[in-house]
Amino acid sequence: MLLLKSTETEIAGRSDSFEATHWSVVISAGNQRSPQAEAAMARLCQAYWYPLYVFVRRQGQSDADAQDLVQGFFAKAIEKNFLAAAEPQKGRFRSFLLLALKRYLANEWVRAGREKRGGGQLMVSLDEQDTELRYKAEPADGMPPEKAFARQWALTLLQQVLDRLNAEFVTEGRARLFDELKVFLSGEKGGSYAEVGLRLGITEATIKVTVHRLRRRYRELLRLEIAKTVRTSEEIEDEIRELFAAFS
Repeated sequence: MLLLKSTETEIAGRSDSFEATHWSVVISAGNQRSPQAEAAMARLCQAYWYPLYVFVRRQGQSDADAQDLVQGFFAKAIEKNFLAAAEPQKGRFRSFLLLALKRYLANEWVRAGREKRGGGQLMVSLDEQDTELRYKAEPADGMPPEKAFARQWALTLLQQVLDRLNAEFVTEGRARLFDELKVFLSGEKGGSYAEVGLRLGITEATIKVTVHRLRRRYRELLRLEIAKTVRTSEEIEDEIRELFAAFS
């Protein structure tokens, strides 16, 4: 998964772009009277589905049972509107969500039956997620469920940032440029600046400048994405440290 070739200090540096509307998605999802609530909940389900699925699978559940449980969890979240209790002052949203899932699982394992696929309230397309195929591709490292959840949260977050960055380049009509340069956001080998410049008909110096700006924008988008589910700019830095820790 893509990671910036930057030090933790560089990424964790303060930014004037910290949004005052952090937690806006969570708050909208928890406010059933909000016209944006359904879309907000769908966005949360899409973002957190797979990390939660990995957590349940690491608990020893089968593919089918894990899908049923996660889907049922989101359905229960809508039915009981427990997201209304999520508040920035109470800590990170992902921690709140994982605790809520643990409580849901405890109740489900006590009861004899479950609502299959969330009682028909399918929030996320299971086929599109390719859930079990992704899970089987995970390393068989015996990672604890909480650690696996944190790692998948980090991977999901970084992919969201990459998608936003890609969308910006596409909108500007520079999709090919992004395809060539995105390798420099990761540890993957994709040739030198000079080689990329030759393919694009751009000087090596221009490529260097563009990659520098690309990395800077990536860091900005990373902070903005994290800002949605934390309370203060200091907590953004804490989350970034957690993100790095998830890959240790």
